Amino acid sequence: MPGTGTGQAITTADHPPRAAGVGPARLLDVTRLASRAGRVQTGIDRVEAAWLDALLANEAPLWGLARIAAGYVLLDRAGLQALRDRLIGAAPWGRPHPLFRLARRLTLQQQGAQSDLWRAARVTCLRAGLGAMLRRHLPAGLIYLNIGHSNLTPRVMQAVRGVPQARVTVFLHDTIPLDFPQFQRPGSVARFRALLDSATQADLILCNSRATEADLRRHMPAPPAIHAVPLGVTMPAPDPAALTTQCPQMPPKAPYFLVTGTIEPRKNHALLLDVWQALADKLPEDHMPALLICGSRGWANEALFHRLDTSPLMGRHVFELPGLDDSALAALTAGARACLFPSLAEGYGLPAAEAAAAGRPLICSDLAVLREILKDYPVYLPASDLRGWTETIEEQVKQGTGIVNSSISGHHYRPHGWRDHFFVALKLT
Repeated sequence: MPGTGTGQAITTADHPPRAAGVGPARLLDVTRLASRAGRVQTGIDRVEAAWLDALLANEAPLWGLARIAAGYVLLDRAGLQALRDRLIGAAPWGRPHPLFRLARRLTLQQQGAQSDLWRAARVTCLRAGLGAMLRRHLPAGLIYLNIGHSNLTPRVMQAVRGVPQARVTVFLHDTIPLDFPQFQRPGSVARFRALLDSATQADLILCNSRATEADLRRHMPAPPAIHAVPLGVTMPAPDPAALTTQCPQMPPKAPYFLVTGTIEPRKNHALLLDVWQALADKLPEDHMPALLICGSRGWANEALFHRLDTSPLMGRHVFELPGLDDSALAALTAGARACLFPSLAEGYGLPAAEAAAAGRPLICSDLAVLREILKDYPVYLPASDLRGWTETIEEQVKQGTGIVNSSISGHHYRPHGWRDHFFVALKLT
């Protein structure tokens, strides 16, 4: 049962990074990745997928752990490879086993994914048996890696600590739930606080930037060792044929601008709708640019969803395009007049960095983490500056197609590579 929007979801699929040497046995938690069956991967998913690629390319002993509806599964290297093949669309998801059809909170795709994990597992256990399973089957001195903010619970920490000389490394991507609770789903702030409490018991915390490291130290009075390791940045090759298949009406004939990411409050799509309304009020119809909103609808954004459903701009100058896979999105990105990121908060800004790696002009909100990662490449504007965003975008329309092949600011961006990321990260773990 292949999911939509898989394609090349794992950013390092073509050239998996190899770490120097072999290293200790590692246990990678893949709970989050398995939950993404049938859905386009977002930022943290892509990082966890890159780690799966890197560890599969390394010769060190490798295991995978995932929480499923029936308990836990322990995967060997072959099981992890089977999971990766399904995530990138190289193999189909299987049919849901009757056991997982009873898990009504799971989508049909997730039921199939958990069924496949169960079938591929080296061994399974109920929740109460996790510690015994890990002690029986895993070697002393292994390193448990939790990259995706999922399944990091007291039960898991206690079970891993039961393996002799085991160590724990946790990757934390941001502290947005604590810093911006008004943008969160109900209950997510408490869950994130519990996540940080569990992470405090780790031997090592990795994070994506110095800005995130500072945030973590602010929220964790007595943390373990923390190291900032910038993420790798790649951009899939554009595939116009994939774009035509998935979205035949794209790209539009008018000059267009692109915003990528889940439609959630902190991404600040409302500002861009205000900008496009301001442009529509002053520009002739045949001079209007298009705004392409590439991302699925998220949460706590009913007022914006209502605007998307009712605005006369929709379908004329503003287009909502959920579910595009990476190669189709890359094809759209290649022709964009500029990529827009008006976010109120970011953990890293991986979509912005990927657009910069592809050589696209960027207009971004003025956030410390974006300045750290992207340096002087984008044009930075305050996230609330409606007039500034409107005038900057209008100027880009007036400048014509010549702007497409150069950064607005005139600076060049040299991305950090995944090989660089793992050269440092795997030495630390």
